[in-house]
Parts: sequence; structure tokens; C-alpha cells
Amino acid sequence: MEKEDKGVVKALSKQEIDTIERFYAAWKLKKPEVLDEICMPDWKDIPLAPHQEDNPKGLQAIMKFLFELCPDIEIVIHEIFGSHERAAVRASLQFTHIKEIMGIPPTNKKVTIALHEFHYLKNGKLTHTWHLEDWFGLLMQSKQE
Repeated sequence: MEKEDKGVVKALSKQEIDTIERFYAAWKLKKPEVLDEICMPDWKDIPLAPHQEDNPKGLQAIMKFLFELCPDIEIVIHEIFGSHERAAVRASLQFTHIKEIMGIPPTNKKVTIALHEFHYLKNGKLTHTWHLEDWFGLLMQSKQE
């Protein structure tokens, strides 16, 4: 019988890191259907946007909307860190502000929104994601100089 290692924290596995990288690559590739492969069917996106369905389909609908609103949108990963089944990601959402967003008129400037997310994984798939985007940063970047 194998001795249990109490108190030893396992690193993120290659499979877990690959899953997280695929999650963000889905944005650049404009392939929201990737979420069906990497998320559990009852994956939780916390907090939900108004009227967002509470599963991967909900985020897929938001992705499709944002792809139309910001055709060059992508997420750039700055770092991934954590332990087995728990990962934090510091990233940025980047796009050209060509259409009105949340009442903010277009500036036609490239903008960057800070993004911080915490993911739970089980068996290499996402089960929960807590996220925080700095949408106030969009307002600040839209000010006339």
C-alpha cells in the first residue's frame, strides 16, 4: 500500500494547464464550441452576466456576441499559477474599440482590459470559474486626450 503524502501540494498537471490554455485559445480562434470539450456540462461561470445561461452554453453565447462587437478580441495570458485542480490566471482582454460597449462610444483605439480568473478543475476539465474583468479600465481608456 502506498503511503499518503499529507500536506504535500501537487502541481498543476500538464493536462490541467492545457485545458486552461485551450479555454483562452477559444477566444483567439473564435471557437466557443471548444468549451464543450474542456468544461463539465454543469460548469459554473461566476458571476453570471444578466440573462446568462448557467453552463458552458451561456458563455458561448456571450463569446459569439463579443466576437461580433469586437472582431479582433483575444485574451492574452500573462501567467498561470496554482496547484492540482486549482489555477489562477492573470490575463488581459484586448480588442479594438470599434462599436459602443456598455454605453461607451467607440474610440477606434486598441484597448486592454485586465482579467483575473480562478479555475477549479476535476479530471482535466473545468468545473467552476470565478472571474473579474476591469471594465472601468475601458471607460478610462476611452477618455479623449
